[in-house]
Amino acid sequence: MALDEPNEGDEIFEKSGVTYMIDKILLKMTQPVQVDYITSDRGSGFSVTSNLSAVSECGGCTSC
Repeated sequence: MALDEPNEGDEIFEKSGVTYMIDKILLKMTQPVQVDYITSDRGSGFSVTSNLSAVSECGGCTSC
């Protein structure tokens, strides 16, 4: 995760006043993607979960 400016190849979402951007090809390979802000005994920060099994099943191709 990083701070960035939108690019032509990005999918842009807004939720609760926060704008999220993700590369369209990466989104297609890993969707659904969920971003949460969590607080625990170990600290706080963002948690990103996705369907990474799709990437390993197809070898990361862009035609899935």
